[in-house]
Amino acid sequence: MKSRFAGVLLLLFTGLAALEVWAGPLNQGGQRVFVGEITDTFCAKNKSHDQMMSEMKSMGTDKQTCAQKCVQIGAKYVLLDAKGTVYKLDDQAKAAAFAGREVRVVGMLENNELKVASINAGASAIVSGQ
Repeated sequence: MKSRFAGVLLLLFTGLAALEVWAGPLNQGGQRVFVGEITDTFCAKNKSHDQMMSEMKSMGTDKQTCAQKCVQIGAKYVLLDAKGTVYKLDDQAKAAAFAGREVRVVGMLENNELKVASINAGASAIVSGQ
């Protein structure tokens, strides 16, 4: 009986640990850390700005300019993570300052939209443990 109970506890704790790793770190307010690039809804479909910039020379030659120009013609800023997941961002003004850049976003995911608490440049801060 003890062996079965220990096995159930081990499975439970393993599952909880896996959930935390998959969901990202949580802080006291239930917020998570998301890492990726601030891009736009048009370019996020292709996971890159390359196609947009090659088809329309007016979109510029760098990610920042392309994202900004896409937003000017109707796109919204989004976060694109390394897995290719696209997150809608509720605070477009905060996102605008980081167009085309790698960022660390702290916020809560609600109804497929990221409620942004903060955005900081440089996703490498997470990787290095800072």
